[in-house]
Amino acid sequence: MSQDVGAAASFYRRALVAVTTFESDWYVSLRVGTFELAVLQHDHPTIPAGFRHRPAGVLVDVEVEDVDAVHDRLTTDLGLSPVLPLRSETFEQRHFIVEGPDRVLLDVIQPIEPAPDYADAFTATAT
Repeated sequence: MSQDVGAAASFYRRALVAVTTFESDWYVSLRVGTFELAVLQHDHPTIPAGFRHRPAGVLVDVEVEDVDAVHDRLTTDLGLSPVLPLRSETFEQRHFIVEGPDRVLLDVIQPIEPAPDYADAFTATAT
């Protein structure tokens, strides 16, 4: 949910190279690969009473094939400054985080080989 649907949709179009599948002044649906990302006005009447507020504590994970290339595009071409720098984690991911509209965090991830102490935590189909 967003305070400014147009600005949020524009950010995700650029950051995720998303394609618009539906757009109105209060709701935008964006396609990223086989997934849809909906951005809607936080106080729209279709949101149940008591839930019509701006988001807080939201982290959106997006898995990519080349996180370094996406990092370069977002930081160089779009001028975004990561709130978590590009790094490799022992728990099977290389990633970075940028802040999007409405203080939503966008975590861009590329799976990598987990460290031995994390390898047993994954199911056979996940690794």
